[in-house]
Amino acid sequence: MTSKIKIDWDKVNHPDLTFQQFPSRRSVVYGTKGVVACSQPLAAEAGLEILRKGGNAADAAVATSAALNVTEPSCCGIGGDAFCLFYDAKTKQVKAFNGSGRSPKKLDIDHTRKRGIEGRRIPLTDLNSVTVPGAAAAWADTVKELGGGKLTLSEVLDPAIRLAEEGVPVSEINASAWKKSEDLIKNASPNAGEMLLNGRAPRAGEIIKLPNLARTFRELGEKGKDGFYKGRVAQAIVDLIQSQGGVMELEDLVEHSTAFVEPISYTYANEVTVYECPPNGQGITALIALGVLEQMQEQGLAKNLLEMEHNSPEYLHALIEALRLAFAGSQWYVADPDVVHVPVKELLSKEYLAKRAKLFNPEKTNPQVVHGNPVNSSDTVYFTVSDQWGNACSYIQSNFAGFGTGAIPKGCGFTLQNRGNGFILDENHPNALRGGKRPYHTIIPAMALRGDELFLSYGVMGGFMQPQGHVQVLLNVLRGFTVQAALDAPRFCISAGMPENQKTSGGAAGDANSEVYFEDTFPKETINKLLEMGHDARVVSGFQRGQVGRGQIIQKLQDGTGRLVWAAGSDLRADGHAAAQI
Repeated sequence: MTSKIKIDWDKVNHPDLTFQQFPSRRSVVYGTKGVVACSQPLAAEAGLEILRKGGNAADAAVATSAALNVTEPSCCGIGGDAFCLFYDAKTKQVKAFNGSGRSPKKLDIDHTRKRGIEGRRIPLTDLNSVTVPGAAAAWADTVKELGGGKLTLSEVLDPAIRLAEEGVPVSEINASAWKKSEDLIKNASPNAGEMLLNGRAPRAGEIIKLPNLARTFRELGEKGKDGFYKGRVAQAIVDLIQSQGGVMELEDLVEHSTAFVEPISYTYANEVTVYECPPNGQGITALIALGVLEQMQEQGLAKNLLEMEHNSPEYLHALIEALRLAFAGSQWYVADPDVVHVPVKELLSKEYLAKRAKLFNPEKTNPQVVHGNPVNSSDTVYFTVSDQWGNACSYIQSNFAGFGTGAIPKGCGFTLQNRGNGFILDENHPNALRGGKRPYHTIIPAMALRGDELFLSYGVMGGFMQPQGHVQVLLNVLRGFTVQAALDAPRFCISAGMPENQKTSGGAAGDANSEVYFEDTFPKETINKLLEMGHDARVVSGFQRGQVGRGQIIQKLQDGTGRLVWAAGSDLRADGHAAAQI
């Protein structure tokens, strides 16, 4: 089947002048005492400050996470969720936690229908889409359970508090995102002024202070989780949600807890074992895709990916089809495993992966993929930190869609996430909305090991782009690319990637059968060939390149004497960099 889509190359948007008028290159950052790679330089410095004070990678990750709330609130905040993978150098084990929150106990599909919601999802601006924010508990538990034990939570949060009180200059990409959400923030709650500058979104280079956010951080540091899930902050959250027809109660917040979980993994090409957090996260999508790619090769349907020409039409076709097959499964089966059975073992079995691989046609795209049956009867900041002891922390947090709902609890200085949009309003769906349930979650950190030794701590932020980025970037590294080059290479994204883009895409964000977006750095000939193979290909440039995600990588190396060396890269599509401790 040949796609009917035609691209007028003369009308492809030119890159935004402030984004890519003068392309520059980045070098790999090397260090021996630890590295922070994130999307904001001031947040990276916050993490380095904690490393210098004797904190380990987990401590520094929380400091970086909190600082990103100040430097990049357009993507994350304490009103959202967080997930973590931690490599313990002493035990050589990967540890994981799920810092996502649940829906209010009194919320169900009947309630949404009575509010006039007729679609398959809760609207992004409806405050019933707010699930209990999990980031605050995740920070506290990370420091307590994974931290080095030398610093208190208050000490770890201190750099972010200082940034919020003294103010930070707004970076370019963050300023653009803030401007796009200005009306959302103004209309979402009476407290918009807490996150605006003189009643408007701050511009690039302008300094913004967030004193109420600093106050929230202080209470969390001094009182622990009770400082967020009980008392002033919790009451402000509930008051705001209930004022707009939501049903969240204080009990929903009080009962929240972080879930420490066993990571899931898949060993690719007998070379690297990739680790992801288990469902309700979508990390399994990346593992299924890797398994399908491997089975495609074993069945003679595709050549060895690492021997194909990089980003050739044949290479990209194989990746796109494997990811579409993976999404078709995960979009159906991924749900809260505490409420419904998620067949993780079966989805990663050789038998299931082999069946899915047989659906691959090397000549053209499969016109409509659906989920298989593995049993017999689918906006964010990602960052990574390493330390002098060999530990590494792969960490991610999100509001879901940009500023989330845009609603600000009075006196708190943060917006509430709209993660409940991830539920399906269909009683027969495994991911159906139910009270006290965690939704399908997009944010996923990743790690890769060779044997029991850390190889990569990495991730690619950005809605449904994340598992796609995990696969593309990992394969780049395995081809021999440096960590920075692996991030710099052009990427594609099936569907619009981010939930807020679903209105302008051909289908809902994350739809396996939707269009495929390619950066304008791909050759025209490659895109035209994929169009001939039936792919609904689109081209993005400038700030739109954010649809293909923004990644960070730290790689563990050793010099000739066996001394530990960290190599790090940071995505050119973001405002940040990698920085090493000295």
